[in-house]
Amino acid sequence: MKTYWNTTGSLKKLNEWQPNCWIQVTCPTDEDQQELEERFNIPDYFFPDISDTDERARYEYDDGWMLIILRIPYVKEIRSRTPYTTVPLGIIHKRDVTITVCYYETNMMIDFVSFQQKRGEGFTDYVDMIFRLFLSSAVWYLKRLKQINTLIEKAKRNLDREVNNESLIGLSRLQDSLTYFITSIRGNENLLQKLKFKLQVDELDADLIEDVTIEMTQARETTNIYSDILESTMDTYSSIINNNMNTVMRTLTSVSILMMFPTLIASLFGMNLINGMEESKFGFVIALVISVFVSVLFWWIFRHKRLI
Repeated sequence: MKTYWNTTGSLKKLNEWQPNCWIQVTCPTDEDQQELEERFNIPDYFFPDISDTDERARYEYDDGWMLIILRIPYVKEIRSRTPYTTVPLGIIHKRDVTITVCYYETNMMIDFVSFQQKRGEGFTDYVDMIFRLFLSSAVWYLKRLKQINTLIEKAKRNLDREVNNESLIGLSRLQDSLTYFITSIRGNENLLQKLKFKLQVDELDADLIEDVTIEMTQARETTNIYSDILESTMDTYSSIINNNMNTVMRTLTSVSILMMFPTLIASLFGMNLINGMEESKFGFVIALVISVFVSVLFWWIFRHKRLI
């Protein structure tokens, strides 16, 4: 889907392309891709690079065209091992052509357009737009991190009541999401540092870059904090599970030992040998009393030693 935006004054939709407008491409089809490549002579490998979910944050130049790939947060609507992940957002620019391409429909881009319309100022130039996209991505990383923290606290409350596999698996998946986040944020930070010296930055852009740097740093540090907390939580519950398992095994071992003594005594008196009680009418009672006495004695010893 292609949307043309007038970026001067305020963000308004256009019916067709005009020089210096912004072309927003979301979930492009093969026809959209072919049309853009033929109309603007965009290098044919730009779109495949943007569609690659594992593509790192970077920039490059080719025949006057500049390609910037920014990693932005994305939430998978379907059940997945990593509910929170990151996807590439491509920014393609040459002279009066500025195109953003994302193969996923993200809340970040919807909010970005809505926020710019509320500002009513548009963009001063393509450089301003690029750094505002960086700022929006940093803000949305922080939003997603708050949601992840809420899920972590919910899982911890469930584990406090009962240690179950579902909550532990949920924490493991959130740990994967945080790994994706920290990797992408660091890549975006490195990209931002490089673009500061490659793009024509004015005084207003410098102030915007400072805001982006602050938000990126906060997002990275927050991700590190949540990752450390989650790792510590997983280690704690792992220790609890191991301790519970040790307690259960110790109890079962103690019970097995206690059950061994009646069996041993019954085996001794049940042997086909002379033991002095063959003709005694109290033989069974005596064997039973001895079994109970020995079992109770060792039960008391185990309790005293806190083995059961």
